[in-house]
Amino acid sequence: MTSPAGPPVEGGDGAGGRVRLLAVTACPTGIAHTYMAAEKLAQAAASRGIDIKVETQGSIGAENALDDNDVRTADGIIVAADKDVDLSRFAARGCSRSGWRTASTVPRS
Repeated sequence: MTSPAGPPVEGGDGAGGRVRLLAVTACPTGIAHTYMAAEKLAQAAASRGIDIKVETQGSIGAENALDDNDVRTADGIIVAADKDVDLSRFAARGCSRSGWRTASTVPRS
């Protein structure tokens, strides 16, 4: 499985002109589905020339955590989770929310 981790490429703040998305994936057990959804979102974004940084909230905690700068410069935020995720850090930006299954099977949306 490829890892969606790593710093995002410049984008939403006008640098490079590419769309820049953020995502948070999480499932109740945080083992496989969290990472499957992250990988599918990363693949879908790459196939469309979109930069994406995905925070996974798995059984070992948050990995590749999104920081305030990420949120401030993002063009959009996707939360694909079937468990509670703190959305307060996205309050000023808003976000699209779905279950992890939607993100892992229909990432074109």
